[in-house]
Amino acid sequence: MARYTGPKTKISRIFGEPILGNGKWLSKNSNPPGQHGAQRKRKTLGEYALQLREKQKAKYTYGLLEKQFRKTFDEAARRKGVTGENLIKLLEARLDNTVFRMGMSPSRPGARQLVSHKHVTVNGIVVNVPSYQLKPGDVVALKDKSKDNAAVTALVRGKNPKYGWLDFNETSFTGTFITYPERENVPENIKEQLIVELYSK
Repeated sequence: MARYTGPKTKISRIFGEPILGNGKWLSKNSNPPGQHGAQRKRKTLGEYALQLREKQKAKYTYGLLEKQFRKTFDEAARRKGVTGENLIKLLEARLDNTVFRMGMSPSRPGARQLVSHKHVTVNGIVVNVPSYQLKPGDVVALKDKSKDNAAVTALVRGKNPKYGWLDFNETSFTGTFITYPERENVPENIKEQLIVELYSK
């Protein structure tokens, strides 16, 4: 299963922004990681380094390793439309990300765990593959048995209203993936065009 299990604050300090959701620690110490991080100035990065950095940021944000990320990019390139925007749409349509966006879990790793432990159904069928690609109209819900599990339901906080491509009912713990999101509606600070340029070399 593709996931990063190291220190999250370290990753946020590398990029200088809370890409893994731990912003309060970043505000206390935004220096680069390492023994001499405070004395090290952030260098001006070259073209390749900027492109690689954006790819790494996207991988850490959505919790993918290289092979799975490249596979997603290749699928985005095959689809009609702008490759970079297609990439973001496919990443957002992952089941674990959608569970996170719907508010069933406070974090993407937590959403991945919910899916892997068979707490989530898609169109009434249990799916335990975090990378499962949702299609418009798919219904995502907690399994009936999981709805009675206080440890699972206690984490549900409800969907952020700005995610208009999703619908979620906090009473029935059921949501719908309405459509693929437009790029301007996805809040992640990722310059996807740099990733396209990197893979195009």
